[in-house]
Amino acid sequence: MPLQNRVSPYGEIVAVPERGTMLGNRGILHDEHQHLVRTSQVRRWLTCVLEFKGIRRTVMSPHRYTELFFLDEATALSAGHRPCCECRREDYRRFQVCWQQAFGVRPGADEMDSRLQQDRRLRGRKVTYQDRLADLPDGTFFERAGQPGQAWLRHDGGALLWSPGGYLRREPPGDGTVTVTVLTPRATVALLRAGYQPLLHHSAYPVDQPA
Repeated sequence: MPLQNRVSPYGEIVAVPERGTMLGNRGILHDEHQHLVRTSQVRRWLTCVLEFKGIRRTVMSPHRYTELFFLDEATALSAGHRPCCECRREDYRRFQVCWQQAFGVRPGADEMDSRLQQDRRLRGRKVTYQDRLADLPDGTFFERAGQPGQAWLRHDGGALLWSPGGYLRREPPGDGTVTVTVLTPRATVALLRAGYQPLLHHSAYPVDQPA
């Protein structure tokens, strides 16, 4: 039976058999029986690589942080995570540079985590907002009216339907004036607009185009 440790673009932690391509951390979320007892323990929500310096971990060990997994970085960003400054130092620095371009100040980790916490959750529930589809940068997740629970990724002029195992299909952009519900936090959308490019699952690309 799969553990409850996969994260969706909505920030929900679910139990599915598919494996992710990135690791995440929100603190210790599970009990001694590998059952989730909370969805967050700390304000610092990180996105990490699966392998780093040969470190090996037993998933959901007692009293150790809960290993979370994401389809890709765009999914992690939508959930409200950011790059780790240790195992993803170059990506963290790119994130900082884009933050400075978006907000006019070069931030430290605490400043970014505080803003992301504000933008991703309110009283334990995901914060979303409305915007025109045409105004969203690539890498942003959104939900269309009348399609609750379906997360779409803005990508390469169109939209990709998310699933735990990969993107299921691509659709053309359609009417860009349509208003959609944005899942990716506001601050992160600003960074995407400033040029931050998240790592995407290989299913986001046509078969004849390398990831």
